[in-house]
Amino acid sequence: MKILCLCKRRPQGRDLLTRPYGRFYHIPLFLSQEGHNVSIILTSYKNDTRERIKKDGITWYSENLSPQICNFNPIRYWNRLNNIVKEEKPDWIIGFSDIWYGILAQKLSEKHNCKYMIDAYDNYESYIPWAKPIHLLWRRALKYADLVTAAGPGLADLLGKNRSKPAEIIPMTADPCFFPRDKQKCRTDLGLPLDKHIIGYSGSIYQSRGIEDLFSIYQIIKERLPNTILVLSGRKDKNINTPDGSIYLGYIEDDKMPKLINCYDVLAVVNQPSSFGDYSYPSKLYEAIASDVPIIASDTPSIKWILQKDSYTVDFTDTNSAALKIENAILSNNHPKYAQKISWKQSAKALSKLLNRS
Repeated sequence: MKILCLCKRRPQGRDLLTRPYGRFYHIPLFLSQEGHNVSIILTSYKNDTRERIKKDGITWYSENLSPQICNFNPIRYWNRLNNIVKEEKPDWIIGFSDIWYGILAQKLSEKHNCKYMIDAYDNYESYIPWAKPIHLLWRRALKYADLVTAAGPGLADLLGKNRSKPAEIIPMTADPCFFPRDKQKCRTDLGLPLDKHIIGYSGSIYQSRGIEDLFSIYQIIKERLPNTILVLSGRKDKNINTPDGSIYLGYIEDDKMPKLINCYDVLAVVNQPSSFGDYSYPSKLYEAIASDVPIIASDTPSIKWILQKDSYTVDFTDTNSAALKIENAILSNNHPKYAQKISWKQSAKALSKLLNRS
């Protein structure tokens, strides 16, 4: 089967050509290994040159919508996409990574008489809540898609509302570089203290994520367990001040993140109930699961589905209860038993079956 994927070149800020990772890379990779002929059109919004390369058994196209490169000429961009589709003659077009690529998948499939699929890992409408006309185009693309896949059941229900067929679930998971490692060695390699309890937080450090609640919880824990530090990594709002006694590492390089996850005595995953948080399936959660690192996470519907155990979730606005759960996770020093331990290969195999029967 010939499959053409559409995706932005830098979903979540990482260049898929130079820093391949996650859902957008591993699902096409393992579809290729399942025997499908896979190509990917990446769209760049930076000053990247157009290119076509063969890598990992996949044909990669990089197209550009940067004002400096193509003078932001959408017609020229559209014509180039059409030329690639004519050349590739796909059986399926798959829209990955955000609203635009779902809409593009529909338009290109209608023009070239092939099937199209939309995949989503978040509620994309929450990214641009004000863009109502775009939402209508997105919902139309979802309605008529031959197949829609989502990272979890809540999101699948949301995306399948106006469809005659339900959306299917293709879960998130961790990249192969995440697995259990020696905690003390990881701390030594990253220069973190060997004799402290470490609460970790890796992700966006913004008020909208409820990060201030985590800071309050840390202060409560420090009073009872003074040998505890909070280690933070990720992009930080410049208006947020990290608490005394915490360590802010900034944005961590890709190859260091598996070691950092394994430094933690417990990972805190904080998200607020919202049109974003209720449908978010955080990659850091899956990375900790793959690494056998204890987790205490927000009790949003999506996170509760991933962890499937109430002892791992809490309302972070109830700071005393959250502090107690994190303390217990630190002091128990047990390896957790997580329900969901799957691989990208398994996810791609499940998707291959769906494509073959749709």
